[in-house]
Amino acid sequence: MTNGWKLDREMRETLLRDHPPRYAEVVADHVTLDVRKSDPPHEVKAAIVGRTDDDSGVEAMVVTIDGTVDRPDGSTYHITWSLAPGRKARESNDVLKERGWKELDHPVPITVTPARL
Repeated sequence: MTNGWKLDREMRETLLRDHPPRYAEVVADHVTLDVRKSDPPHEVKAAIVGRTDDDSGVEAMVVTIDGTVDRPDGSTYHITWSLAPGRKARESNDVLKERGWKELDHPVPITVTPARL
């Protein structure tokens, strides 16, 4: 069970149009908080503030949750944006650790809803 925030469906379509995915498998679904059986998280303010891409099949958008990109487990809040065949969403964590991320020119506020995924 994963706790996190689901990206608003209507907003998702607009974001995908404004930030076209680089790879064939479009994910653009949620932001993970943790992987445990705790209560779902509370409502938050969120924004896309950056992007990472390993140039071989993993693309992710970096997200602030209530003003921070730092997840409690030491990783970075993000939305896996797109994947090449054979790649997995969990690899976004590794790409962020290894390559870091590039800040966008302007934060993009997003609507997310607390969820168990």
